[in-house]
Amino acid sequence: MAAFLATPACPMATIPATALARGFNSQQKRFSTAAQPETLQTVQSTIAKQLSIDLSAVTPDTKFADLGADSLDTVEIMMALEEQFGVSVGEGGAENIATVQDAADLIEKVKAASA
Repeated sequence: MAAFLATPACPMATIPATALARGFNSQQKRFSTAAQPETLQTVQSTIAKQLSIDLSAVTPDTKFADLGADSLDTVEIMMALEEQFGVSVGEGGAENIATVQDAADLIEKVKAASA
């Protein structure tokens, strides 16, 4: 019972405010870096072009599946992004990409690592 009382009622209460401000993802237990606005815009336009859809449908929170993309489309999108940004995300780099923001963040991370 004492252990229960010592545990905060809200699990987020144990995360420092600075971690929350930097984008701490409690689901994955890691920090994420938000992509630069220019990177996000380029990713959005590349995805719209690859899927032949209107750019307005491609928001940061949009899931690839919601845009009608299957696994092959996702691979082709990542290849186009690699070419666009002159980077290589590697074979397993795109496995956890679900949203447009995820793709932009990955590109940003790869760009920073290769700089």
